[in-house]
Amino acid sequence: MFTGIIEAQGLLESVTRSGSNKTFRISSPLASGLKVDQSLSHNGVCLTVESVSADSYTVTAIAETLAKTTMDQWKAGDLINLEQCMRLNDRLDGHIVQGHVDTTAVCISGEDRKGSRVFRFEFPESFAPLIIEKGSVAVDGISLTCFDMTKNRFSVAIIPYTLEHTNMKLIKAGSAVNIEFDVIGKYVFRLAGTM
Repeated sequence: MFTGIIEAQGLLESVTRSGSNKTFRISSPLASGLKVDQSLSHNGVCLTVESVSADSYTVTAIAETLAKTTMDQWKAGDLINLEQCMRLNDRLDGHIVQGHVDTTAVCISGEDRKGSRVFRFEFPESFAPLIIEKGSVAVDGISLTCFDMTKNRFSVAIIPYTLEHTNMKLIKAGSAVNIEFDVIGKYVFRLAGTM
């Protein structure tokens, strides 16, 4: 489990294909504190650390993960948002994020607003029941509040700190991002449909 508060950015050093899987080597200031078998969020995707060196580590994504996230498009030189698992005795600064991406969305606009930047995203309409006005959404693993909802679009406002410390500074019209809707909303929707 994660909170959607990004701790660091990683630089994707290499991508290696093995059958239907891809292994990613990522350099990061977090690397020296990681251990094998640890879960780590990568742009909102929960992956298991497989090997660690002083300044980098590797993770592997299987075909299912590659198909449902933006990971199949990742290439050497990309910046990746990173977050370690939350501790149960810490504050929950964002919202509960599982690292289980629901779908991808495409940025349709980004606009500076004198101190913030507003992004608008379009996602598959079949996910519309899982998102609400002023609700939580994880965009590339970042806990954000959505607004200006339609059936398949929402906006988020990004403060300067988040722009500086995440890969949101690189998002522009046409960029694809990973989306995880609020887990509580997903359970409520499921229960409402079965009662």
